Amino acid sequence: MGKLIIVPTPIGNLEDITLRAIRHLKECNLIYAEDTRVTKRLLSHLNIENNIFAFHAHNEHKILDKCIETIEENETTVLVSDAGTPGISDPGYLLVRECIKHDIEIECLPGPTAIIPALVGSGFSCERFHFEGFLPHKKGRETRIKSISDLTCTIIYYESPHRIVKTLNQLHKVLGEDRKACVVREISKIYESYHHGSLSELCTFFTAHKPKGELVLIVEGRT
Repeated sequence: MGKLIIVPTPIGNLEDITLRAIRHLKECNLIYAEDTRVTKRLLSHLNIENNIFAFHAHNEHKILDKCIETIEENETTVLVSDAGTPGISDPGYLLVRECIKHDIEIECLPGPTAIIPALVGSGFSCERFHFEGFLPHKKGRETRIKSISDLTCTIIYYESPHRIVKTLNQLHKVLGEDRKACVVREISKIYESYHHGSLSELCTFFTAHKPKGELVLIVEGRT
């Protein structure tokens, strides 16, 4: 019976990878990756050669059964995403869920994720938080936003630079323009930055200053 190991990869600085992650990437029989090109660059940086196969949002349902067969046939298989911990806002959870159904052993390594450093760096309460991930691109956005309007805990979103102004604008219309928030950009990269202010102020700022890179939006809970 095989084993699936979930290995987080750096979200920015390549030094963020753990010694344990490096060992598993070296010693496993094969690696399932979100984008094989991204993973090959990481392995090249680490001087590692291994077998890499694609497992991503466009093929996960088609190859899920084959992946399970392959995992069962090998001693250890590693699952990675392009950056961060697999399963967080990517289809990796489908493979984990299917392995559990087939009584395949799962080992999940701790490691890089954008959620925690963004939350802590925002200065908002970390005692309780609600992770929303990405909002729907079109239908259902307003409904999702209204569903969290009364939450008193800190709220976390992932957002793209192309939609951040739209999201901030929709949030301040539902939650109120004085609700405090923080937009965290490019965590663990050279241009990492934290922008604090009300939802209205942040909407005005990012309308004038088009952001680039990966964004995490932290919204203070209702007081």
